[in-house]
Amino acid sequence: MTLESELTKEIKKWTAKLDNALSTTNAIDERGRKMLSNTKAYRRDSEHFLKKRDLVKSFECLIWAWALLELGKEFGHLKMQTNSS
Repeated sequence: MTLESELTKEIKKWTAKLDNALSTTNAIDERGRKMLSNTKAYRRDSEHFLKKRDLVKSFECLIWAWALLELGKEFGHLKMQTNSS
């Protein structure tokens, strides 16, 4: 497997995981709304760079998106919904 194909595979895998996490994440406050907005912007940027085949920038955007998502949760600005059945 080439580095390019391996990175593309990782980008697609982590994009799907990010999309899943975003679908269940809500902002708690104004800071959270900003963090969620920026997370989604980085997600879109990642897609843009993937289409341009700039895989390093695409992956970098995913890293930033994940960082914002995790920090938002850790500091109580974002909350993920859970299925309580």
